[in-house]
Amino acid sequence: MYVAVKGGEAAIDNAHRLLADRRRGDRSLPALTIDQIVEQLGLAVDRVMAEASLNDRALAALAVKQARGDMIEAIFLLRAYRTTLPRFGYSVPVDTGRMQVERRVSATYKDLPGGQLLGPTFDYTHRLLDTALLEDGEVAPPAHKAPLAEAVMRVSDILAQEGLIEADGDLPADQSGGDITREPIEFPMERDTRLQALARGDEGFLLALAYSTQRGYGRTHPFVGEIRIGEVEVELEVAELGFAVSLGDIRVTECQMVNQFKGSAKAPPQFTRGYGLVFGQSERKAMAMSLVDRALRATEFGEDIVAPAQDEEFVISHSDNVQATGFVEHLKLPHYVDFQAELDLVRRMRTEFEATRREQRAGLAEAAE
Repeated sequence: MYVAVKGGEAAIDNAHRLLADRRRGDRSLPALTIDQIVEQLGLAVDRVMAEASLNDRALAALAVKQARGDMIEAIFLLRAYRTTLPRFGYSVPVDTGRMQVERRVSATYKDLPGGQLLGPTFDYTHRLLDTALLEDGEVAPPAHKAPLAEAVMRVSDILAQEGLIEADGDLPADQSGGDITREPIEFPMERDTRLQALARGDEGFLLALAYSTQRGYGRTHPFVGEIRIGEVEVELEVAELGFAVSLGDIRVTECQMVNQFKGSAKAPPQFTRGYGLVFGQSERKAMAMSLVDRALRATEFGEDIVAPAQDEEFVISHSDNVQATGFVEHLKLPHYVDFQAELDLVRRMRTEFEATRREQRAGLAEAAE
């Protein structure tokens, strides 16, 4: 039972003022602007957008600033704001095959149509503090490659030409995707709904689960078929027009993970896949998501569920960091009545224990006489 805090309005108001003071910090330093956060803390902004399910860099940057850099608090703020926005329709599924690619790497093929594009990455940097960043020095402009004249073929399409990987699959014409923001989660889940939950799941939690599958707690044996980052067009079908219209472009990260093969008496062996797609540049999240996605397909492939990453209810029920934070942080609220009840119970149990011990000692004394 919770107990309402009474008479604490002044203390709470002062706590808010203290928070604002700490957020501003040293007044002799210039205040951090939203534009600075968007441009210079882009990966933090992208994570907040992805896990809040709202593609708006300025609002995500505002949430990061308001939360003093606490990522989960920022995600909570942006997700709460999202609930106030009107829903006017559902976009057409984005075609990542037509992505304007700025980064594209594969661990399965060295030579790819369109080539490997390293793009902005930490993969080849030395993990040493760069003291030059203590000053606002000049940054050398990067070399830009001429845009490709045609779409970059996906690795999954290359494998599919020989039937070496499971197909994308076709959805019925009247299929409507799930929406975990409007409908309660029920188990078992369809894969599209499960991918929604993973896309806004906590990066750290999914990363730990993904790592567990690589250490033997689940069957993945993965190869990165492809990671690609770039701009994709978002379209909305307008009934009055009879065709889809473009709403603009957004940056996304997609990961196609090639996994252990399956076969049967009716079908030859072929690779299976895991999939990840998130807002912005979020490679670690997309990779972890794809590994967990494949692990969660255990039932689909007739595999035994022997590891946490394969347990759909366990994974989905604990992947949301906003919900997890609420359950953990509610422990800070007053639980005076609950604790007093348990305190009283422990005291009575101790009294009964001591009484029993006295009776036992008395019985032993009588037997000795």
